[in-house]
Amino acid sequence: MTIRVLSAGVFALILFPLFGVAQELVPDTVVVSKARVVEIVSQKTLEIAGTDTEQLHQTIRAEILDGPEKGAVITVENDFLALAESDLFYLSHVTNEASGADYYAVSERYRLPALLGFLALFIAVTLAFGGKQGFRGLLALVLSFAFIFLFLLPGILAGYSPILVAMGVASLIVLIGSYVTHGVNRMTSAAVIGMVATVLLTGALAYIALYLTQFTGFYTDAAVYLNFNTRGAIDFSGLLMGGILIGILGVLYDAAIGQAVAVEELFAIGKGVSRFEVYKRALRIGREHIGALVNTLAIAYTGAALPLLLLMYNVGTNVSLALNSEVIAVEIIRILVGSIGIVLAVPLTTAISVWMLAGGRHNDSTAVMHKHAH
Repeated sequence: MTIRVLSAGVFALILFPLFGVAQELVPDTVVVSKARVVEIVSQKTLEIAGTDTEQLHQTIRAEILDGPEKGAVITVENDFLALAESDLFYLSHVTNEASGADYYAVSERYRLPALLGFLALFIAVTLAFGGKQGFRGLLALVLSFAFIFLFLLPGILAGYSPILVAMGVASLIVLIGSYVTHGVNRMTSAAVIGMVATVLLTGALAYIALYLTQFTGFYTDAAVYLNFNTRGAIDFSGLLMGGILIGILGVLYDAAIGQAVAVEELFAIGKGVSRFEVYKRALRIGREHIGALVNTLAIAYTGAALPLLLLMYNVGTNVSLALNSEVIAVEIIRILVGSIGIVLAVPLTTAISVWMLAGGRHNDSTAVMHKHAH
């Protein structure tokens, strides 16, 4: 008996390396090309196995329009999108060298013309009704995305703290974007200082929230795939908190500029008014603004999570369990931390604006108005 066991063990040790080589994983080769539906060969509705849900299944012939197989006409089994003749879509050609598997699959509809059309409409409307200020806003928007792609994304991928990188990039976006849009003057500077201070406070609050909630950051499929792709080099819990800082910039910008302008105008029409009186009245304006801004932020995040909320509502998930789950708790923290930042921006920017603009008494803006008038 002992000899048999030893013989089996030796035999297994000899063969193990061979099996290891034979079962080595070879990644699939995927080539994505644009294609056009030439013909719908067949179309039927099938029930997905194990469910009561029906799904459309098509057999289509498609012509490949670019890439190494340009001009080829192939047959594809499609159960992903409902396509019609002449529709354009992206086609995936998957090849596995180890198994010899070779197949085509429908990937996505070709949406770029629609995206470019709406982009052109957005630019046209902004320039038509915004004029020079609209152009400056568009330029600031382009610069903001440039900072995100040049600094934020590479910084996070390099392994730096996502929250710290987001704080730095958010401050840079605020600084450059504000001066590009509103010019270099004390009103803009007051708003910029208020926004940067708010970004720093919100970043500190995000750190605290991260420590208390212990989020893993793996609440979406994209996060899981990215973790494998980067071999665990990214702090995903910090990443979702850094996303809060970038996400509030638009609303924060609106609040800070609004308060700085309010203070400037109050000083302009009330030459003998005290700083405290201007602060109190500007804060009164800001309080009305806060309600709309917080509501905007909360509804925006809720809208993004709507499919998930519908799923949980439909399956009757326990409320306390649903709120405790990371995928829901993350959105709640986004709303709360972001809203706290927006609320803090109002008194902060108002106080900074009163301090900076009191001595100028509208001189900067008056000069700008005269310049535009000429």
